[in-house]
Amino acid sequence: MRSCAAKIVALVGLILVGCGSSDEEPAPGASSTSSGTGGSAASSATSGGATSGDATSGSGGGGVTSSGATGSGGGDGGGGASGTGGQGGGGAGGAGGAGGFTPCPTNGDPCKILPLGDSITDGVGVQGGGGYRIELFKKARAAGQNITFVGSLVNGPTMVDGAAFPRNHEGHSGWRISGIAGLVPTPALAEGPHIVLLMAGTNDVIQNDNLSMAPQRLGALLDKIFTSAPEALVVVAQIIPVTFADAAAVTYNSALRGIVEARASAGQHVVLVDMHTGFPASELPDGVHPNEAGFARMANVWYTAIGDLLP
Repeated sequence: MRSCAAKIVALVGLILVGCGSSDEEPAPGASSTSSGTGGSAASSATSGGATSGDATSGSGGGGVTSSGATGSGGGDGGGGASGTGGQGGGGAGGAGGAGGFTPCPTNGDPCKILPLGDSITDGVGVQGGGGYRIELFKKARAAGQNITFVGSLVNGPTMVDGAAFPRNHEGHSGWRISGIAGLVPTPALAEGPHIVLLMAGTNDVIQNDNLSMAPQRLGALLDKIFTSAPEALVVVAQIIPVTFADAAAVTYNSALRGIVEARASAGQHVVLVDMHTGFPASELPDGVHPNEAGFARMANVWYTAIGDLLP
């Protein structure tokens, strides 16, 4: 995996850590991806009126941290604004948050992480599912950190590196933002997650579902999460590249920066990470879903944002 130097740029109450990656995934009701666990997806079928192809992988990625959130990790790459920038390469650990905000327990209990999204979150593209969650779990475990995944769905291996793997998630194949919003507060937040890893909008892009309003739908989803889980840290990812509709993905990603910045400035615990910049097409075999290398790239980006916050 290529590495890239971290670059931190101050933005109105935010820290942008950029490294490149470029793809996005489909949304609820959509169908170019296989639903449920496992399986690879085709980028064009439809189901429930929406296409379900999901974005693919890429290592780099940075993040934007809110002034109220716990730090932003030193991202991999030389990226700049969201959805643009240098080559990928997973980055390591974030900085501590403003005001001492700590989302995870300090009493030895595991930090509950909710993977929320579509088929990319589900892990479509890798046999048995699990997606980025497998490598993220490995990273936390290697660092001696105590995490678990929560959600109403289950897939992935039962054991990872000799340890029981927490198989829960909330990744719904083919779902657009509107469908994912219907999961909040229940079942998505039923177990009280401390950190929410949110990547949604790929299916909106693939299905061209009133795309100009997709960022606003994502903002409304965030507001629902903040209302029900005000003490959770929400890490929003710009979607990975959608090779056959990437101009739309880039436009959507660019708008997410303002959506996140507005809420961070209002004191919400939210950060933005760049999954798109530097994400190679070679790690997106079907143009939407990552292969194992792509999911490892995604795990690097997530860990860059939250690694220093884990117990």
